[in-house]
Amino acid sequence: MKKLMMTTAVLLFSLGLLWAQPRSEYRTGVNQRIPMIGSEAPAFKAQSTHGEINFPKDFGSTWKVLFAHPRDFTPVCSSEILELAHQKDAFDKLNASIIVISTDELQSHRDWKAALEEVDFKGRGATSIDFPMVADASYAVVNKYGMLDSQSEVGQSIRGVFYIDPENRVRAFTFYPNEIGRSIGEVKRTLQALQTQHANERLVIPANWQPGEDVMLPYLTDEDKRAMTGPNPRVRSLNWFMNYVSPE
Repeated sequence: MKKLMMTTAVLLFSLGLLWAQPRSEYRTGVNQRIPMIGSEAPAFKAQSTHGEINFPKDFGSTWKVLFAHPRDFTPVCSSEILELAHQKDAFDKLNASIIVISTDELQSHRDWKAALEEVDFKGRGATSIDFPMVADASYAVVNKYGMLDSQSEVGQSIRGVFYIDPENRVRAFTFYPNEIGRSIGEVKRTLQALQTQHANERLVIPANWQPGEDVMLPYLTDEDKRAMTGPNPRVRSLNWFMNYVSPE
């Protein structure tokens, strides 16, 4: 009997520790992992302000920008969504679909979207939000992408961006702290850099690159060296390991 009571006490103590853990640690557990660059982007189905979406099937051969934010009706997130909405046409021209996601309920997304569409942000007038805002209140999607904030008590996603190519491969991702809003211009520039390299895998992209600027060759093949024996206005060499090439 004494042994049984001891076992029961240990069990209750262990359960008490489990219940005492922060809610976010209990939710994340071993299920949360970040899909690495080059891996297949996790598929999911979820409700959104555009109805149910089946990712990535519903987005065809586009590039996908999965844009997670911590919470609806917060100032930094609101500024990001309005800036994304303002630049949506530019992403459309880049054959890129924007999918916004957070752990809020669907009705919260709808209410927030309606409120944002009445805001005159930066003197631009009202802006329509024409991309899906995914409701992930069960944390299923953010756990698949390693984006559930383990330091939060309220079950929110981090400020994350995943760039996914038309073959549904993760090409890049960035995480920001809750307090710092992202540059949508940098999100677009990163997408353009990835697309440039994706179109020609022999190329690499130098620091501070902007669309239209020279890119680099990671190494010189024998064919490259033969081409450089004569005048080649497209190639600019600083030394044997830093070779720039102008866009075609």
